[in-house]
Amino acid sequence: MDIYVLILPLLIGWILDKLLGDPVGLPHPVVGFGKLISFCEKRWNCGAHRMLKGGGAAIMLILLVYVGSALALHYLFLLNRWLGIALSAVLVFYCLAGTTLIREVKQVFLAADRSLEEGRKQVSRIVGRDTSELTDQEVRIAALETLAENLSDGVIAPLFWYLLLGVPGMLAYKMVNTLDSMVGYKNERYLQFGCAAAHIDDMANYIPARLTALLMVLSVGRPGLLRFVGKYGNRHASPNSGYPESALAGILNCRFGGPHVYFGEIIYKPFIGDKDRLIHTQDMHKAVDINRRAEILMIIVNIVCLYLVS
Repeated sequence: MDIYVLILPLLIGWILDKLLGDPVGLPHPVVGFGKLISFCEKRWNCGAHRMLKGGGAAIMLILLVYVGSALALHYLFLLNRWLGIALSAVLVFYCLAGTTLIREVKQVFLAADRSLEEGRKQVSRIVGRDTSELTDQEVRIAALETLAENLSDGVIAPLFWYLLLGVPGMLAYKMVNTLDSMVGYKNERYLQFGCAAAHIDDMANYIPARLTALLMVLSVGRPGLLRFVGKYGNRHASPNSGYPESALAGILNCRFGGPHVYFGEIIYKPFIGDKDRLIHTQDMHKAVDINRRAEILMIIVNIVCLYLVS
């Protein structure tokens, strides 16, 4: 395949994300994914065999997105190469979510610098936990934890799946991620129906999460921190989230984790790191810089690998 067909959409889509962030007010594939998931959940998350029905729905939706987008792009490229490249670039842009969350995390710290209440309100936009009783430090730590997790889920994982399966793979990953965010909860409503979706998400993020931690450590030139990541990465309740979080905690020499409130229930998360120190706004700026460096490294990895296989 022509190398430009592989690399141009990647670079254009990534640059658009850097310039614009999430396209507010424009149609977004993830919104459509959410409607499809909601449609299936309302009709099949009832009665007997909920786990089987939930697994079937998840696999069906992921395949629908992958096969449907692959066919659509194939025929569009046959019609006009540049139209195919343009649509591919737009879809890459839609699949990346690095810039918007960086903006949100910056807003959390700016709000927290003004007042605790503003910080709590701002961080509630990007975390699932109850923020009404968070301390100033818990607000800041929650934002940094989310920043690390999103680097994996919102940037490195989509780029990883682009490298393996192109734009259709990237879109299929976004469906996997959306399924997990909507039905992958261990509560009464979703425990059975969303079980398969949660496990598929864990598998889809297994390599990207660890790759994210590696890229973060390499971005600051401290490969020795991989021992720290190896020590704390598996302490998170999630099989994946602990790795980017532990990389950031090691780089910042701080501690993440501890008890949080989700849907009225206290969840005790193991601590990641052993340095219980105050988090300041300059730590946020350093974390953002790390995210950007890791992102650039992943783009370089993609370009080199795509060039070698083309």
